[in-house]
Amino acid sequence: MANIKSQIKRNRQNEVRRERNKAVKSELKTRVKNAVLEVDAENNSDTDLKLAIKKLDKAAAKGVIHKNQAARRKSRLIKKVRALQTPVQD
Repeated sequence: MANIKSQIKRNRQNEVRRERNKAVKSELKTRVKNAVLEVDAENNSDTDLKLAIKKLDKAAAKGVIHKNQAARRKSRLIKKVRALQTPVQD
């Protein structure tokens, strides 16, 4: 345990931020999953996809995830959604 006043405060702040970041990351996973499930349910609206992209952008802007990670996740999500929307032609 730290005995320096500023370090005690820093530890408190880090704990609050860690909890907040954990909640945001959890919500990101949920939004991405819902976007994929929406396509599986044969709904043609992109509301969940738009919401997932918005949440990824916001998390990157707040510094919860890196901007390149947000871009990668959006790219993979859109790729997965588009693959599920178009039927495979054999």
